[in-house]
Amino acid sequence: MLAGEGAVLIWNDITPEGRDDFYAWHLAEHMPERVGIPGFRRGRRYIRDDDRTAPEFFTLYETDTPQVLVGDDYQRRLNAPTPWTKRATQGFRNTSRALTRVRASFGPGQGGSLATLRFDLAPERRAEAERILAEEALPRLAASPRLTGLHLCLTDDAASGERTAESRDRTDILAAPERAILVEGCGPQEVRAAADALLRVPGVEIRGEPDIGVYRLEYCRLKTPWTAG
Repeated sequence: MLAGEGAVLIWNDITPEGRDDFYAWHLAEHMPERVGIPGFRRGRRYIRDDDRTAPEFFTLYETDTPQVLVGDDYQRRLNAPTPWTKRATQGFRNTSRALTRVRASFGPGQGGSLATLRFDLAPERRAEAERILAEEALPRLAASPRLTGLHLCLTDDAASGERTAESRDRTDILAAPERAILVEGCGPQEVRAAADALLRVPGVEIRGEPDIGVYRLEYCRLKTPWTAG
């Protein structure tokens, strides 16, 4: 299961010239800063596992509640980016960031492979489709011995689209997905197969073209104090 009831989901590419700076910044400053915010519990960064997956990177932050994502502590960080943050994010491309409520979460723990399924639902049956996914499809798949977690996340569109000092001058930011399912497991084949199966669940009508990406874990950061100076 995820560590809380809120989650930040971020997909992004990096320019070749910004790659080394991105890795150094993300490891030494950005993830410690974010996980140090009150209410943030854990941060994880993934890199794509196959050529079909885009963007290249996926980052996941787990929070106590969705309210943490619109609270003062997080907003203060977003509106006071460090000089390194301003420089490193200049190399971001194709960035999509969703502030979400965790609708359902199953499984015994973290997996080394993760699939992200980004999608929207047909509006006339949206509530019933979410119920089917949360109460039937995800718990059924969670019984697989090679899957370690399945999580349904619902995006707060208004909060996700708000521009802050960190984001307002950037041109790389794309729309957030309205819904996402994260599938964690022991290998890339297993998580992709499970994500594919979720597209065929009876009673769940996907609107538009869904996107599946398969990633492997690069780094995990647990709760730690953050000192700006």
